[in-house]
Amino acid sequence: MKTRRWFPGAFLWVQFGLTLTILGESPVVRPWPQFRGAQASGVDDSAPLPVSWNVETGTNIRWQTPIPGLAHASPIVWGDRVYVTTAVKPGKSELKVGLYGDIDSVNETEPQQWRLLAVDRTDGRVLWNVLGYESVPKVKRHTKATHCNSTPATDGNRLVALFGSEGLFCFDTSGKLVWKKDLGPMDSGYFDVPSAQWGFAGSPVIFDGKVIVQCDVQKGSFLAVFDLADGHELWRTARRDVPSWASPAICSESGRTQIVVNGWHQAGGYDFTTGKELWHLDGGGDIPVPTPIVANGLIYLTSAHGKVRPMRAIRPTASGNITPENAGATNNAIAWAHARQGNYMQTPLALGDSLYGCFDLGILTCFDARSGAIRYSERLTKSGEGFTASPVSDGRHLYFASEVGHVYVVPAGPTFSVVSTNSMNETCMASPAISGGTLFFRTREKLVAIGNR
Repeated sequence: MKTRRWFPGAFLWVQFGLTLTILGESPVVRPWPQFRGAQASGVDDSAPLPVSWNVETGTNIRWQTPIPGLAHASPIVWGDRVYVTTAVKPGKSELKVGLYGDIDSVNETEPQQWRLLAVDRTDGRVLWNVLGYESVPKVKRHTKATHCNSTPATDGNRLVALFGSEGLFCFDTSGKLVWKKDLGPMDSGYFDVPSAQWGFAGSPVIFDGKVIVQCDVQKGSFLAVFDLADGHELWRTARRDVPSWASPAICSESGRTQIVVNGWHQAGGYDFTTGKELWHLDGGGDIPVPTPIVANGLIYLTSAHGKVRPMRAIRPTASGNITPENAGATNNAIAWAHARQGNYMQTPLALGDSLYGCFDLGILTCFDARSGAIRYSERLTKSGEGFTASPVSDGRHLYFASEVGHVYVVPAGPTFSVVSTNSMNETCMASPAISGGTLFFRTREKLVAIGNR
């Protein structure tokens, strides 16, 4: 059903929650429905974003809203609402950012509240704040992590939030709980030291009325699909891999729809309808974090930690065991590969004929997306900052946020430069969202909307 709405300076058609600009200068308001937006691309090129702002003076700041609790879950956007999840406890939670290799866990014995908030996209008002679950956390978290790392997802009618060991929850757009599923303990941590619990981080994906979750944990890993309407399980496929913190991705190429997942021993593709494994890939970094992305008729996979950190481009027609003889080798299924140019924490970003990957030390590498040729590899900063949040782009520039809240703006294209650096004045671990010409940052204590004014 189509409806018509009048906005200042534009006549817009609204269909299926997507707003398309026909006349005038009002920005297109596209949904950003999951981690890194549609298809985890990290791109919304419908309107230019500012390259500079100031949170203290208010320059290009549309609003700032305090968000309670501690969470690294990214904001998502649909229509006139921004949704965020959080974990709230009495007092302020400990958080240690920076470049360090400790495997320590934080054991919090106080009850926490996992909450979902709806915020007005235009002025930052909190429209509702609902409790999803309350208990003492069932597993520990890493000193750099939280008990709410997974980004929610929406189709405009339902919202799903994966609160780790506390379960999978579905709400309607008024915040009413529709259904919930207990998925068991989501014990993610270092595979070599099982007592080191680091917290769950994979985010759910909604596709074709289904909810997809990848649960790679210490014991009992699986990939599963649930019906969005009532939560009943459609299929579950066991996985044999170490814990990962990646989210699944959808690839609809070459006449088939598959779910693509990252992993150390079992990265691969699964038939969306049946859960049957289509292909798998062994080897790479032994702590898989980045989400696969699909662009240019290829699937981009990367991981790091351990002996290698590959960046690979996989053909969607892959079948069976596609493991190469070494991390930098190619075959009929692997279009190109680099053994030591991959990412540890950040999901890459494909824009036009370029693929951008940023290592956690702030080393940004630009590849030719189709051939894998390296166009440049440069440092965003020499200050020794860590980078965890994944980059996003408005099609003109790329935005890289460091853990201490410095946002480095890099022009799209084959030539490297940093056109500006902006401070959020807070820790910034969550990947931002883009919608309607606005950049939404979730910092340690706030949700900040940034746009040209």
